Amino acid sequence: MRFDIARPDELGEAELARWRALQYAGPPLGAPGRAPDGPSPVSAGPVATAPVSGGPVPTSPIPGGPALGNPFLAPEFTLAVGRFRAGARVAVLSDGTGIAGFFPYERHALGLGRPIGAGLTDCQGLIGPPDLEFDVRALLRACRLSVWEFDHLLADQAAFAPFHAETRVEPVMDLRAGFAAYAEEVRKRSPKTLKTVRYKERKLGREAGEVTYTFDERDPAELRRLMAWKSAQYRRTGRTDRFAVPWIVALVEHLHETGAGVLSVLRAGGRPVSAHLGLRAGPVMAGWFPAYDVDFGRYSPGMIGHLRMAEAAAGAGIGWIAMGRGGREYKDWLKNAEFGIAEGRAARVSAAAGLHWVREAPVRRARSAVLAHPALYAGADRVLRTYARLRPKGRAAGRTASVDGAAGHATAGEGAAGRAAVREGDAA
Repeated sequence: MRFDIARPDELGEAELARWRALQYAGPPLGAPGRAPDGPSPVSAGPVATAPVSGGPVPTSPIPGGPALGNPFLAPEFTLAVGRFRAGARVAVLSDGTGIAGFFPYERHALGLGRPIGAGLTDCQGLIGPPDLEFDVRALLRACRLSVWEFDHLLADQAAFAPFHAETRVEPVMDLRAGFAAYAEEVRKRSPKTLKTVRYKERKLGREAGEVTYTFDERDPAELRRLMAWKSAQYRRTGRTDRFAVPWIVALVEHLHETGAGVLSVLRAGGRPVSAHLGLRAGPVMAGWFPAYDVDFGRYSPGMIGHLRMAEAAAGAGIGWIAMGRGGREYKDWLKNAEFGIAEGRAARVSAAAGLHWVREAPVRRARSAVLAHPALYAGADRVLRTYARLRPKGRAAGRTASVDGAAGHATAGEGAAGRAAVREGDAA
């Protein structure tokens, strides 16, 4: 296997077209219309095609579903990150038949490597066939990496399997059978929860004014409002404020401006009460940044917004919404499918790789224990909330200086206690 390294903006149109073709050649989740007795695992099945954002309409083979077809693995995301991250690179894998895969990554000091956009992504890996055979350490050598750490790697990529430390699943909303069928699955699984959300939506309309929903809001002022809400939530819950980092703000604004980012807004009486910024690539949407106005928290505007988003997404030709891993109860309620992801590190023998292991292994083990046990998760969340209330405001801002430190890059959207805000959650 040959490895050629390039900056994202050095890829030509033929290479980008090949990237999209590989991304949409993988197996989707199981066929729609199954009995609502639990989430479906990753398996092959028929599915209708849909246009890919920024690329041609895939016709054959079938789209890659919420795993390989995830927007975080689309070339548009890598190109966007490359505008703001000097260390962004892509390894192009070629065999005797041509380009076999793409490996987007970021290179940091001492040859430490992370997935492209690390700290922000809920799906990572090689864009290519899951059974593609290559020497991982030879790939790292070509990329000048001593170690490559990952926390949301597609678990079915065979070459990386020996380097898995933990495997989990990412919840998915499978909308291919239409919103009515999806809502019926949700109702059968948790009739009381759906009834409560619908009741709160009606109550919101009575007390605050007509409830309306915009699926694709293009006003940048609404994006700034979302980021302000999210920053306030990060501070309330003791989490790293990603929107205190200029390059992340610039990236999010760019993705929204170019249309890869889909901003959805729920309003009551004309006033925004919750919002969500997701990424879209053809038939797949990835959940990213949800937030809400705390003045309306008693109505659960985030949950209302998620159901409205599912309905609008199904109407817009979206077949899946990948929600990202995490110990959030609302995701268990909303999901009706899932795919496997892995956490770990691939390394060559080097001093830098050894130092990285000494520093990161205890943190990874502690985080995995917290994510695996709800009681530990809730306890850690309480500790972070208490810390957020007690710490001086100046120190709160200082903590968010970079997502490349231990607190920021630990996971995509998860600190030591898991994803931000359990009780006062994104979808609350």
